[in-house]
Order: sequence, then structure tokens, then C-alpha cells
Amino acid sequence: MSNLLLLPSLPLTISPNRFQTFSSACPLQFQCRFSLSILSPPHHSLSPFRSHARRREPSLRVFDSSSDAITNEELKEVAKEEGVEDPSVGITDDEYPSGEFDFKPVTGWRSFLVKLKMLVAFPWERVRKGSVLTMKLRGQISDQVKSRFSPGLSLPQICENFFKAAYDPRISGIYLHIDSLNCGWGKVEEIRRHISDFKKSGKFILAYVPLCQEKEYYLACACDEIYSPPSAYFSLFGLTVQASFLRGILDNIGIEPQVERIGKYKSAGDQLARRTMSEENCEMLTALLDNIYTNWLDKVSSAKGKSKEDIEKLINEGVYRVDKLKEEGLISNIIYDDEIITMLKERLGVKLDKDLPMVDYRKYSRVRKWTVGISGGGELIAIIRASGSISRVESQLSVSSSGITAEKFIEKIRTVRESKKFKAAIIRIDSPGGDALASDLMWREIRLLAAKKPVIASMSDVAASGGYYMAMGADAIVAESLTLTGSIGVVTGKFNLGKLYEKIGFNKEIISRGRYAELLAAEQRPFRPDEAALFAESARHAYKQFRDKAALSRSMTVEKMEEVAQGRVWTGNDAASRGLVDAIGGLSRAIAIAKVKANIPQDSQVTLVEISRPSPSLPEILLGVGSSLVGADRMVKELLQGMTFSDGVQARMDGIMFQTLEEYPFGNPILSIIKSYLSSL
Repeated sequence: MSNLLLLPSLPLTISPNRFQTFSSACPLQFQCRFSLSILSPPHHSLSPFRSHARRREPSLRVFDSSSDAITNEELKEVAKEEGVEDPSVGITDDEYPSGEFDFKPVTGWRSFLVKLKMLVAFPWERVRKGSVLTMKLRGQISDQVKSRFSPGLSLPQICENFFKAAYDPRISGIYLHIDSLNCGWGKVEEIRRHISDFKKSGKFILAYVPLCQEKEYYLACACDEIYSPPSAYFSLFGLTVQASFLRGILDNIGIEPQVERIGKYKSAGDQLARRTMSEENCEMLTALLDNIYTNWLDKVSSAKGKSKEDIEKLINEGVYRVDKLKEEGLISNIIYDDEIITMLKERLGVKLDKDLPMVDYRKYSRVRKWTVGISGGGELIAIIRASGSISRVESQLSVSSSGITAEKFIEKIRTVRESKKFKAAIIRIDSPGGDALASDLMWREIRLLAAKKPVIASMSDVAASGGYYMAMGADAIVAESLTLTGSIGVVTGKFNLGKLYEKIGFNKEIISRGRYAELLAAEQRPFRPDEAALFAESARHAYKQFRDKAALSRSMTVEKMEEVAQGRVWTGNDAASRGLVDAIGGLSRAIAIAKVKANIPQDSQVTLVEISRPSPSLPEILLGVGSSLVGADRMVKELLQGMTFSDGVQARMDGIMFQTLEEYPFGNPILSIIKSYLSSL
């Protein structure tokens, strides 16, 4: 078995009730399950964008996946044909609209209309006046819209709840329970942005933090007040990055990994082939860690009104005592949850012997935008979500919605392309990659879609290797500042199981015809010299295709792309400064840019349509019920998913783990190693 790695789904339906509206003049709305709002510059400021509205669209003929490496002369010829004077010139981050949220109070007749709508709302949408919205942010956070039967948290629905609560006159404030988070910094940044946006409504938002590390505190410090119990587990000790290596284990059991990597920073095969970290991998991981740590210090110091030096000094002292945090002004007070409820009763004028009116995350997620008075818009923009590992076809063992299946994703792309009602499309990506063929097929379809209407890629936690492969087919790429992206490189290899077979007394003999017939079939012996040469050449060819398509997609010369490729993973900020990303921001900024490229005025409302909303499958329903009893469904699904990677070329980023010094709350290290090992087979 051989894998080539370029390392760093759901029924197709469009329901008429899945709409969301975006406007800078009034709140956005959609009748699906999540929403955002944006503030854009005045309409007259859009004129500079008009001539650049559809940049980076070289003819699709040059993206023939069967072609050889594209030369700079050919790139210049394509650029000339497309009317681009200099392929390296494009719109900068500052020239794009910010997509910033602008809160507009609901007054006058609109306020009366909202009250009328609430009178006729469905029973499950009824919320007592003066209620406090409570949300427990804990564990994994998916980038997909979840159904009622799906366990866990959904980023789109979390963001929607913040937005609805800002305009809902029945909601007096938000009470967040922030516990151990198991998500990337991109999602954390998106939630933090929505906390700041909610505060513009003038309503309060409190955070209760019983267990806190850097990621949890990063969210909490954006709130008005932070509370913790006296026995809270605080461990603000700093950030680490880890890389595990299996070569010693494989040697002991008689397995020899034969790895061919292209790109000096391509570390995906190191886990199998090396015993220690390479210098290049150490350089890359150090840069990523420095970026994340510096950003954390900047944001926390700004939120708490302290200098970066003061915050770093506290970190280096080892912060774990809650009273020390209160003394330094990092938390508001040390009280229990029931004492916070009592405090909120007094603040809201509720009698102490009465219950505080509250509504939780799941119930409030069922409240429609229409109910809180958020109106729709005329122009439609499609949202196509791509989360998880990439595969070409759905595995028999895969759980629905557990990854990106190219066949299903392409169906969605073609539906949007063939529909005349969509003015633009946003591809929301949260993927470390996977099958390279699948990535290329999806990239091709995204390019075909971009030839008919504007396409914007919006990156979440990670969009690297195969995930970046998809994104580079869009007209513009928007990433969070700490999104992990890039990883333009390949690695391929196979296992020599000869010594293992000897140990267990197993023998395998092959009769073949053709010089290279046993290239992938003969796992009981190492490569012959001519086989190794062919194997290496195939990897170099795959890398050239990936690199050259990236260069053409990003309007770069091959030499310039080579400087930022080599399998290196970048943060969003660094990727933007090197031309791999166009703008820094979240989904709201991607929508603002889509409006620019679709020639839709920024002060006009647009309606977002989810393509498509997940329907709960039987495994999801059973896992959702069983999770409260067993609590192991997530690990089982991940292990099953890790075992079902397809044969052939892969486009996957290496498993980089960023965490604090304390053991990761949801990670059994042995199971993590097994999962990483199985996913590499």
C-alpha cells in the first residue's frame, strides 16, 4: 500500500427556509440556523474595487491536471491574455471591506412589529422577557451546521445565537460557561469576535471559568466580567507544540517505512521515518508557536489594560492560584455558579425566591431570525461548507458528516453553478487535507464555478495542503489570523514488512509481469533502485503540479511560489504577507468581499443559503443518545475515520498539536498515537 501526501457528507438539498440576510444597514437574517452581520464602507468607496472585481482568473485550459510544470513565460502569456499586467499585483487586505458588525437598535414601528411576531411565534421559540442566554462552550466545536439530533457544539449556531441575542428584546444578557475547549485558534478567534460584536448592543456578557488554560482565557477576557470558583483549575503556563515519532516502535516490530518527501518543510512522513524532529520542522513549528503566543499576549494585554511585559511576567511565574488572578485584575471575582445566579437576580430585579429566567444554547438555536425581527434580502449567496479529512468517495465505515467527500461536494458546487439565483458563493473550509485526487477534482469544479460567478474561500481553523488546494481555486481567500494554511508539498511512501513477516512466520510470493508491477504490491521487500527512482520521480511530478497550480491560481511566478511552498505551514497573517491569502477575517468579511465582487452595494441586504443543511443519520442519532451514557463516541468515530483513508496520493497536513503543558483534556496519548499511525497507513 502506498500513500502520497500533500500535507500542511450530506444529502444535496436546498430548503427554502434556510436563509440568512446580511446588511450593513440593518441586521442580517437567515431562516436556517446561524447568522452574522457586517458593517461596510459607504457605497461610494467601492469604486476602486470595480476594476479588480474578478482578478486571478487565468484560462481554465492552463489548469489541465495532465499538463507538465508551467513555465514563467507561459504564466506571463496567460496573464496577458487575461488582461493582467503583472501577475503579482492584486488587491491588498486594506483595500477590501472589513465586514465589521454594526449594531442598529430596533426602534419605532419595527420594535412594535417584533413584539407582534413574538406573539405568534412557535411554542419552542417562546422566551421569557428578561431572560439570560446561557451557553456552555466546552469540547469540540464543529464548523458545520448541526441538527437537533447531533451532539456537540456548532460554530455557525454559536455565532448565530450571539447575533440574535443582540437584537432580541427578551434577552437581557449572556452568561457563558467556558470549559476545556478542543478546537483550533481560528474558531476561538471567530467566537471572540462575536463576543465583541454582542457587547455593542449594550447588554452584559459574563464568563464563568472553572477550568482555564490559555485558549479558555483568550475567550473569557473578551467578556465584561470573569468569575471563577475558589477551587478552579487555572494553568496559565504557556503554550507548547508537540511532534511524536513512531520510527522506534516500527523498528521494534519489524516495519520499515520508505518515505519520499518533496519540500524541505514537509514533515508528514517524519512521524514514521524519523526518531527526532528535523531542523526544518523545528524552524516551522517554532515560527507558528511564536505567532500564536505573540497574538495571545497582544489580545490579552489589550483586553485587560496591561502591558505585554506584565502579562508575560505572570505567565513565567506560573499562574495557577485564583486569588493571584484576582489580585492582578485578570478575573473579576472568586464566586461559585449559584452566587453568580444570585448576583444576576439582583442586577435584573428578580426576587431571590424566584427562578432566574434563562434559555440555553440548544433551545435558543431553534429561534428563527424572523421572530426577532431580522428581515431578509433579495440577492442570494451560497454557503458551501467543507470540514474534515478529504476523500474521493464515502467509506463504508465513515459516519455521515464526518469529512469531505468529493463526489458530494462536487454535486453542491454544480448545483450552485447551474443555478441563476445565486450571485456568489462562499466555500467555508476547515480541513487539513486528504486525498490529492479528490482535492484536485474539487479544485477544478471550484474553478469552473468561479468562471461563472464570484467565489470566496473562507478558512476556519485549518485549510492546509488539500484544504489549501481547494481554497486556491477561489477568486479571493479570507483566513483568520491564526488559521493554519499552506503546506504546499508532497510526501509518499510504503511500508516494507519483510522483517515483521519473518518474526511472525508469514510468507508472501508474487508472480508479476511488467518491470514495475510489484512497485506497490511487494510490501515484503524494500524498493529496488529502479523502483525507488520511479517512486521519487512520481512524487516530484505531483509536487510540481500542486506548486504550479498554486502559482497560477495566486498569480505568482513559479519561483516566487517555490519560496513559500516546500511543504511549509503558515499562520493566516504570515500567509497573507506572502500572497497565499488575500484578507484576514471571518465569515462576515468573506461575505463583504463576495458582495464587492458580485457588484452588490455594501449597504444592500443579501440572503445566505446553506448548501445544504445536514439531516441526522441513524448513526448520528444513536451516537447522540449514547454520548451521554458512554462518552466515547467521538474517539470511536475519529479512529474509524482515521482507518478509512483511501489508497493513492494524499494531500494532508501533518498532525500539529498546540496545547498547554497540562495534558490535553480530551486526549488519551496512546489512542492519539494509534490514530495518527492508522491515518498514515
